[in-house]
Amino acid sequence: MGKSSLAGIFQVAFHILGEMGANADIKWTAPCDCQLIHVSAVQSDADAAGITIGDSTDADGYCTVFSCGVSGTPVEKEALTDFDGALAGSQYPDIDDGDIIAIAIDYDYYAGAGSGAASNVTIVLTFAQG
Repeated sequence: MGKSSLAGIFQVAFHILGEMGANADIKWTAPCDCQLIHVSAVQSDADAAGITIGDSTDADGYCTVFSCGVSGTPVEKEALTDFDGALAGSQYPDIDDGDIIAIAIDYDYYAGAGSGAASNVTIVLTFAQG
C-alpha cells in the first residue's frame, strides 16, 4: 500500500503480485473525513477481475461490480454516475474518519462469465479530504 497527498488530495494503492488463486477482500480505515473521487483498476492479463467498493456495512455501497482494466490498460471510475452503489447515490461517497473501506476482488469474474485468474492487480483510490 502506498499513500501520497497534495493539497487535500490523497491516494491509497493496493497491488496483488502474481496470478490470483482466490478472491481477495481488502479493508482499509479512512484516516480523516473524505470523499472517494476516483478509482483506477488494472491487471496485467486479459482475464478481467470483478471489483466492488463499499464499506463494512455494504460491500458494494460505493461502486457496484465492474470489470478491472486488462492487459495493462486501467479502467477509471470518476464520473458521478460511476459511484452507483446504494451509499453513494451517484455522488462522490462521503466517508467519515474511521470508516472501514472495503474492496472485493473476484479473481475470475470476466464480466460475470468466469474465466482464467487475474494477474498483477493494482487498484488506486483517490480521495479529497474534508
